[in-house]
Amino acid sequence: MIAALAKGFALGLLLSISVGPVIFSIIKQSLTNGHKGGFAFIAGVSASDITLVLICNLFTNLFQSAMTHELIIGAIGSIFLMFMGIYTIFFKKVSVAADDGKIKLSVMRKRDVIGVFLSGYFMNLLNPGVLLFWIGASTAVLSGSEKQDHPDEYILVAFSVCLLLNLFADTLKVMLAGKIREKLNPHNIHIINRIAGIIYIVFGIVLIYGLATHKIMQ
Repeated sequence: MIAALAKGFALGLLLSISVGPVIFSIIKQSLTNGHKGGFAFIAGVSASDITLVLICNLFTNLFQSAMTHELIIGAIGSIFLMFMGIYTIFFKKVSVAADDGKIKLSVMRKRDVIGVFLSGYFMNLLNPGVLLFWIGASTAVLSGSEKQDHPDEYILVAFSVCLLLNLFADTLKVMLAGKIREKLNPHNIHIINRIAGIIYIVFGIVLIYGLATHKIMQ
């Protein structure tokens, strides 16, 4: 199973260091809503990754059919990102404690946690670059499994290591953002929110442009 571990580690490392709107969202959620918001977001991202892995391995025809509509999926994802960008820039407020003027953590109700979870789920799911990553990853793992005595175990180990490594990396991002948050003031958070909003809009524009010119953002 050393080959499966190596394959899963390589794919997980590649996925965890890839730059996209998700990484900025993890940091933003953690800064705005604390660890609870950050963990809710990465839980949604992980759930969407698991969904894509299952689709790739169990419903190949369905997945290939979905990819024939990549422009529609990408357009929805692009609109979603730009909407989040506009909301973050113009409507997202920073809560400040009345007594000391410090940043106040948002009190997240159950519906807020679910909302953050779903935003992570769909942001990741609607990114064609993520879809293509899992197509390539599945192809690499499945082709490697054909040379093994226990192909099912190889597939399970490779994908488990990949997903767990990525989840571990995302968890570190949440914890790091929490440490940074303690040293920030409301003005800095406001600036970060605006930068994050601009990044969302830019990624949305680049995404739809890449699809229109057949250069899908990785």
